[in-house]
Amino acid sequence: MGAGHAHPLYREDDSPVHRLPVEVKIVAAAVGVLAVVATPREQMWAFGLYSVVLLAVWQIARIPLRWIAPRMLIEAPFVVLAVLLPFGEGDERVRWAGLSLSVAGLYAAWGILIKGTLGVLTSLTLAATTRTAELPLGLTRLRAPALVTTVVVLMLRYMDLLAAEANRMRVARISRGDDPRTLRQIGATARGVGGLFLRTYERGERVHLAMASRGFTGAMPDLGAPAATARGWLLGLTPSLGAVTVCLTALAVAG
Repeated sequence: MGAGHAHPLYREDDSPVHRLPVEVKIVAAAVGVLAVVATPREQMWAFGLYSVVLLAVWQIARIPLRWIAPRMLIEAPFVVLAVLLPFGEGDERVRWAGLSLSVAGLYAAWGILIKGTLGVLTSLTLAATTRTAELPLGLTRLRAPALVTTVVVLMLRYMDLLAAEANRMRVARISRGDDPRTLRQIGATARGVGGLFLRTYERGERVHLAMASRGFTGAMPDLGAPAATARGWLLGLTPSLGAVTVCLTALAVAG
């Protein structure tokens, strides 16, 4: 996997956040997401503070809102689920715009929507400031299991390749008169998915054997990227420590 490979979510820049060691950014993102998840959904003020922390990080990383907004579409399935929950059964109900809504469902919808949104935004921030090739190295430095690192390496290396393979199969089908938009072609679509899965499995085996024959043991070689210093950990984890403080305060208030 070439060091210069960048995924579509990466935003090229030289901001202080981009320059942070990758292991610091991984830990910071994980701690921030855990703090958001652990916050009681009734403490709405806390989620406003989390948003302020994210906005501050984007300002430092020079990530504009117009870049983040279209990439939030990945959250669409969670939004659909959240919209349906208030119409479920519940003991206490309120009326709004002629609709009878469940109070428990409204809280559940709010929790899913806000926590999912903040989690996606945190992940997008990590992706925007971290090259693909750096992630396995960060996992190795964090002493992640070798099997996990191997899976991540293979996934990152061949994600784009398999997407291109699927597109080639689709073009080949269309050039032979197939129309994947019609229901009568659902059988051909299913066979195409099965064929792509088999190709993926076989390619993964060949790649793993090739890597093992070259001495790969599951640990990414350190190619000279500077490791995190105490100052780097302190600076990188400052937003996450702020999020943890907000979470603990919200838990104390909720009592």
